Formats: sequence, C-alpha cells, structure tokens
Amino acid sequence: MKRIVTLLSMIAMMGCISAQNTKQITLEDIWAKGTFSPRGISAIRSMNDGEHYCVLTRTGVEKYSYATGERVSTVCAFNAPGSIHKAKPLPPIESYAFSADEQKILLSSGFEPIYRHSGVSDYYIYDVAANTFDKISQEGKQRLTTFSPDGTKVAYVRDNNLYYMDLDSHEEHQITSDGKMNAIINGTTDWVYEEEFAITQGFYWSPDSKRIAYYRFDESKVKEYSMQMWGELYPEDYTYKYPKAGEDNSVVDIYIYTLESHRSMRLNTGSENDQYLPRMQWTKDANVLAFMRMNRLQNQMELLLADAETGAISTLYTENDDAYVEVPETWKFLQGGKQFLLTSEKDGYNHIYLYDMQGNLVRQITSGDYDVVDICGIDEKNQKIYYRSHESGAINTDLYMIDFKGKKKMCLNNGGRLGTYNATFSNGCKYYICIFSDANTAPIYTLHDAKGKQIKVLQDNAELQARLKEYGAEKKEFGTLTTSENVELNYYIIKPADFDESKQYPLFFYVYGGPGNQQVTNSYGSYDYNWFRMLAQKGYVVVCFDGRGTGGRGAAFKKMTYKNLGHYECIDATEAAKWFGAKPWIDEKRIGIFGWSFGGYLSSLSILKGHDVFKSAIAVAPVTTWRYYDNIYTERFLQRPQDNPKGYDENSPINYAHLLTGNYLLVHGTGDDNVHVQNALDLVTALEKADKQFEFRLYPNKNHGIYGGNTRLNLYKLMTDFIERKL
Repeated sequence: MKRIVTLLSMIAMMGCISAQNTKQITLEDIWAKGTFSPRGISAIRSMNDGEHYCVLTRTGVEKYSYATGERVSTVCAFNAPGSIHKAKPLPPIESYAFSADEQKILLSSGFEPIYRHSGVSDYYIYDVAANTFDKISQEGKQRLTTFSPDGTKVAYVRDNNLYYMDLDSHEEHQITSDGKMNAIINGTTDWVYEEEFAITQGFYWSPDSKRIAYYRFDESKVKEYSMQMWGELYPEDYTYKYPKAGEDNSVVDIYIYTLESHRSMRLNTGSENDQYLPRMQWTKDANVLAFMRMNRLQNQMELLLADAETGAISTLYTENDDAYVEVPETWKFLQGGKQFLLTSEKDGYNHIYLYDMQGNLVRQITSGDYDVVDICGIDEKNQKIYYRSHESGAINTDLYMIDFKGKKKMCLNNGGRLGTYNATFSNGCKYYICIFSDANTAPIYTLHDAKGKQIKVLQDNAELQARLKEYGAEKKEFGTLTTSENVELNYYIIKPADFDESKQYPLFFYVYGGPGNQQVTNSYGSYDYNWFRMLAQKGYVVVCFDGRGTGGRGAAFKKMTYKNLGHYECIDATEAAKWFGAKPWIDEKRIGIFGWSFGGYLSSLSILKGHDVFKSAIAVAPVTTWRYYDNIYTERFLQRPQDNPKGYDENSPINYAHLLTGNYLLVHGTGDDNVHVQNALDLVTALEKADKQFEFRLYPNKNHGIYGGNTRLNLYKLMTDFIERKL
C-alpha cells in the first residue's frame, strides 16, 4: 500500500513539474514574434530538363538536383560581384520566371497591392550569359509582366492599357490606348472578376508568340462605391466600381491582337452582354483560342473555340445545373492537340473527364463518392495523371496517380499517412516535391520519384515541431456529430491539456460555413490554430464544424443551401451547440461563437436566431445583408434579389436585431473593399433601434483582412479580452 501511495505521489509530482515547464502561448507569440510560423521553400520551379528545379531565396535563384535534392549552383545572384545593375542597388526580389530557353529571368520587386489579389511591381530582366539586370520600364510600375513563349518579348499592363516590349531593342509597343480608371480596363480584370473568379491575368500569348488574346472590361455603367481614407486633415475618398447583387456588371469583350499587323480583332462572344467570360487560354493550335462563357445565373457553362484568323466561333462543350456550375479547377488541352481534360461535378462529385476536340466524351477518368480537389501533374508521355482528392474523407486531401484509361490508380500518400498533401511536379513528371501537414504537424517538404519513393526530406520543420510541444499538449481531435435531422457533420475539438470530464468548461465555436468552404481539415494552421490552443490553455473547449453547404462532400451537400443562404447553416450551428452543450463536461450556459466574413455573418445570425443557445458572439467583417455583397458570388447562390427577395431578407441579421439577448462584439475595417463597412453600420443602426447593447470596434483604413503593423495583435487582444469577460 505504501509503495502505491509513493508511486501515485511521484506521478502527481511529475505532472506538476510538466505543467510548470509548459510554456503559455501568448498573442505576441502568434502575431508579433512568429513563434509558430513554419519554414517553407519559396517559388519552386522545374527547369526544362526535368532533372533540376530552382527556388527563390533572399540572395538569388538557386538550382537543385531532383535526383539528389542537393544544391547545384546559383543561377542568378541578385547582388553578385561583377553583375551589371542599371538600377542600383537591386531591391528585394519577390518572384521570378524563366524564358523558354532559360537564358533570361524575369524578376519582380516592390509589389504594391491594388486589391486582395492584384498589384503593381517593378520588373527586371536578368540575362544569364551577360550577368546583367535590366529594368523593363521607366514609365512606372506594371502589372502581370509575362514572357512570350519564344522568350523574345514581354507583355504587361500599365494604367489599364496593354503593352508589349521587344527585349532586344527595348522598344515598347502600346496595344490599347483607351484604358481609364473606373471606365475601361485592358489586359486585366475588374474587381468582381478578381475576387470571385480568382482571375487577374487578362491577356495570353499564343503558342507561336505571334498574337495576344486579351480582355477588355467596360465598367462605365457599373455603380461606384466610395470609402473615406483617414489620416490627412481632410480625408480622401477612394472610389471604385463594385457591382452589388442585382446591379449592372462590366461589359466584357475578348480581343485578339496580331503583332505583325498591329491590329486587334474583337471576338463575337454572343449577343448577350449580361454574361461572364471567366477563363480563356490558347489550345495547342496557335490559331485557336478557347474561352469559357457563363450566363448571369451561372447555371450554364460553355467552352467555346475561336479561330484567330477569321474570328469564327464554335461550341466545344456545354454543362448545365439546376443550381450553379462551378468554374472547373482544371481544363487542360493536351500536347497532341486532339484531347482535353476537364473537371466537373456533373455526376454528383467533382471528377476528371477526358474529351476529344469535337466535344465528345472519351471517358470519365475518376469516379466514386468523393471529390477530386485538383490536378497537380500530367505525364502525357506515360499517360498518367497526378491529382488530389478527398477519397479518405472530406477532412483529408490525398495524393493519387491514375492513367488516362482510369486504371492503375495508386495512392501516393507518404507512408499511408493521412493529412493534407500538395505536390509540385517536374517537367515530364519524373519527380515531385510533396508538401504534407496534418492537424498537429507543421508542413514537411519531401522529394520523391514518380512512383512515390522518397528521395530526401527537404524541410521537416523539426524545430517548430519541438517548439509546439514546449507550448503544451493541446491539439486538434476530429469527430462527427449527428443532428436531429440525421445529418452527420465533421468537427474538430481542442481541449485543455488537463481536461477532466468531471468538470464543466465554456465552449467556444469557430465557424465559416460559406458555400464550398472547409475549415475542418487535417492540416496545420499557424495562426488561429495556436490562438485556439491558447484559449484551451485558459480553460476553454474550442470546436469548429463544417455544416451543410460546405465543401469536400459532393455537390448535393454543398448546393443544398442554394437560394436560401444562412438557413441551414444557422440551424446546424445551433444544433452543434446543443449537441456539445448536452455533454456533461460542457457548461451549456457558456457557449460562444466567432467567425470572420461569411463566418461573421453566421456568428451574427446564430446569436440572434439562437439567442437561447449562444451566450456570446464575435463577428469580424460580416456580411449583414446579401443585398450589399457583389453579384457574381451572391447571385451564384441566391439568384438576383428581384428573382428571390425572400432568400435575401429571410436570413439577414439586420432583420433579427431585436432578438439579441447575449453579448455581441462587432468588428470591421473602414477600408474593406470586399465586405463594405456599410454592412456593420446598418446592423449597428438596427441594434440601436431595437435598444440593444453591444460592443463595436472600427479599424480605420483597414481592409477585409484587418492587418498591418500591430493591427492583428490589437484585434486578437480585443477578442481575447471579450471572451474572457463575456464567456
């Protein structure tokens, strides 16, 4: 008996020592010191020979061997002795690209953002043989500078006009001249195409370098939104074109410019101007341009072919859906010129299809009750496709290989380990660099041959992994819950390290919930993940779930929220709270919810409609009425307001302000060009009208991300303080 007591005392003492040695996570660790930020490998580029790759470092472009993973040489040293700089000193380089013969390297620096995904930069050409750096233009910063396929020219956008330059003569040629702020855009896209179709590149060289296809946006009839930018004696107004739901879009045209004749030909993209042209690319035939056309409601998508000589248009492929058609993650024309690959959800899950150039289906390559995420490598010589999918479950992203016949499928998950995989393939797909992480493992970079055999570990983030252990044992655990409607939802949970089922803990939900999005993923997140771990150290149980409408589980699960955004999402949030609230170790009177953007919309709606369930809520940059959001996103899921007014108003938090009984913190940036601060201010008005008390914080001039300087640290201090006071 004495031995047992002594042993128990020793175990208890060891536990106390362990707890004392555990470091406490601070917000400064997360947002100021970068304590939990992983190391990576920047800008991996395969070289033509498929045997070497390059990476970007602070000092140059370094060349490595795929066969060994060892460094071979420095291809470009940014400030090497003996190099000739026409602009001294060479500023920090942010990106690079090789010419076709790899004798020139395009370098960019000094990026200045325009919106979330676009910006202007200074561009330089490095001549490998001459060891010289040449600034491309002295006329100001440019956008989207791109080599011609033959490497003799570059094209770029400046001040909404498209140019190209001959690299031998340095002669600049202006392709368009009507570009004007808030009126005409050439060679790039407007705000809403950039945000919702994820496209900023608006011009494309033909394979023979003789033509450039480009977009022209006429946004003169699009209504404007103005934001005051604070800081001067008199604030300045920033005004830009923002098409809200139901409002006019830009009129978009496609032109083909021929360098020899210096003339542009406008394509006949259809008699309907109220449509979208979200993608274009040249086929393997230098005389044939392919482009995508979608109707305003985005429930029909067509692939069209244009003859670059005559302008004649033909239809290659058409897809329709009762809800909406997603822009394909992949549409790839194969080298032989006779076939193309396409991803589609038309069988209920996102899969890979092979078609011929007459639009006939050759075969469906992948099939099953899982979504393909994307294609990351195509080996045409050996007829193999490398792709990522959710075959082992929606929370995981697996790496697979399959042949063009849909056979010989092989899982390339490293050692069968589940988590999230991504891969960058060599030219010819003889090798690939894999990036793996899971919920509690920082990214690991490994080099493999085409069959998945590991050649070398390039970066294992071992120091960070050890550091994570020093800061406690809190970690993500995955599970599923079943709602009263018999819907199974994925979740992860982070508990305090000393979790005791005999005690009760406050519950803090993190939500996003937007269509097709996933937050419950078996992957590493360095920021919010460690904030949640910090909250767990303070005694909170943190949970995140993916409700109906989210991605990774097929089209039906995702599209069931069509025309009724917020309805099922709010039901699922309330159901999840009740499900966890029924656990004996959760204090059901202390349940909070937090979200950003769509998540802010959902957290706001949840504390209003679920006021008897949620004690507190934080909403950062929320949409409060879909009438205020952009038309491409909103109409894809709700149709136009004039078609579906009930869908817009029935789940607007503004219309439920009178139901607030809990604690509510509302945060917004005044410079948010995505979700305008108008959303927050109208909800403030509604809450005041209903005589409800709440907390409100504005961040002057900050955009949708609310960052810069100490801003993120300040924001997370604000939210942490609110949680500790109100939950």
